[in-house]
Amino acid sequence: MKLIFEEGAKGRRAYKIPPCDVPQKALSAILGKNNLRADAPALPECSEVDVVRHFTNLSQLNFALDTGFYPLGSCTMKYNPKINEDLSRLAGFCEMHPLQSEEDSQGAMQLYYELERSLSAIFGMSRFTLLPAAGAHGELCGMMIIAAYHRSRKDYARKTIIVPDSSHGTNPASASIAGFTVKTIKSGPDGLLDLNALKEALGPDTAGMMLTNPSTLGLFEKDIMKAADMVHKAGGLLYYDGANSNAILCKTTPSLMGFDVVHTNLHKTFSTPHGGGGPGSGPVGVVEKLVPFLPSPLIAYKNGKYVFEKENKLSIGKMRSFFGNFGVLVKAYAYILANGAEGLDEVSTAAVANANYLCRRLSKAFTLPYGDNRCMHEFVLSGQEIKDKYGVSTLDMAKRLIEMGYHPPTIYFPLIVHEAIMIEPCETESVATLKEFVDAMLTVAKEAKECPEKLHAAPQNKPVTRLDETLAARTPVVKAQ
Repeated sequence: MKLIFEEGAKGRRAYKIPPCDVPQKALSAILGKNNLRADAPALPECSEVDVVRHFTNLSQLNFALDTGFYPLGSCTMKYNPKINEDLSRLAGFCEMHPLQSEEDSQGAMQLYYELERSLSAIFGMSRFTLLPAAGAHGELCGMMIIAAYHRSRKDYARKTIIVPDSSHGTNPASASIAGFTVKTIKSGPDGLLDLNALKEALGPDTAGMMLTNPSTLGLFEKDIMKAADMVHKAGGLLYYDGANSNAILCKTTPSLMGFDVVHTNLHKTFSTPHGGGGPGSGPVGVVEKLVPFLPSPLIAYKNGKYVFEKENKLSIGKMRSFFGNFGVLVKAYAYILANGAEGLDEVSTAAVANANYLCRRLSKAFTLPYGDNRCMHEFVLSGQEIKDKYGVSTLDMAKRLIEMGYHPPTIYFPLIVHEAIMIEPCETESVATLKEFVDAMLTVAKEAKECPEKLHAAPQNKPVTRLDETLAARTPVVKAQ
């Protein structure tokens, strides 16, 4: 595809800028004579149709949920209802200034207040902060709350956070950034938390443990109550990584499992746009004893109006400017209202059913290292046997799926599964779509046996073909040549 600089020709125009109505002398005085251009900038000269076609063509090179199935494990890439986008663009929301007074912000503050209480009910927490801008930012917030809690009790020795070896990579990173030492414990042979390994890891230095349930392997931690009791008796707190909460909506809550702190990804579970460089949101909820440590601001309803609460002296302070990614909060609020408790329960049921359908069908052609053909919202296959027999790696298979019109599943994660293929279908995909994906995966497995060279070369029908990924990582080309 041509660059925009190559699309135009001299004399073409898409828009004519009106003449400057500020006198030259005034401009010189305001900006400084040396800061004024003597010549026009060398911008491309294009007609409107040139510009529209160029950027429309560029947009169609991207894979998106609006164009195809996106079975990215651990990321919950569900379809985002367009009505939520419309609601977030209502003038009363999108044209607000964050420095407007409380009197002029009552509608937005009501939404903020009611969303916090909805999340508190869904996750069984006492209060939520809506400030964190992403899941990892929420993790950092939660870790800072745990650190502040131990400091308030003058328990300065608690500097260690325990994480399982199947945890999300951001877990140990967030704990480290918050000043903790990370201790990793191995999973048991069934892929679940090993209570003996946890017992050995606990001690007077334990500040807490980070865990997601269901786990990254798509398995429910059946001993979660025992694990929570062990962590609490050791003086630590239990942190819930809510990335996988799509599987438990209105079925159970982290509080019933014994968790003290939880973050949820609005851009995953509550169907707001995910990735692409746009804003996310990772609200953090806490049990009652940790409420004083929540970041500010929080919103209360008093005397018939919504007000900002005064910052508690134990608060960890501000996690970011103003009030979080408010447009994302609007979309999540709309999604929760549209579904209600009954609808969210159905979301969870369908997500788990879809995952089990795929798991049962695909485990006949790929290795299922953990579980017994039953999973929660996602599952992890292994391509190790195919690689050993036919020399076709998981990466080769992922590239072939791109060629067939699918975004590949997550690969090579979690690290405890060799040649991992991690699949999460979500609840928004039809049975017809799932069957087509099964057919594509089975075709890939067959081709690995019969014509492996086809997979080694894939993709061949895309704007960008097979790259040297090591070279691309070490010497990336980030500008037009």
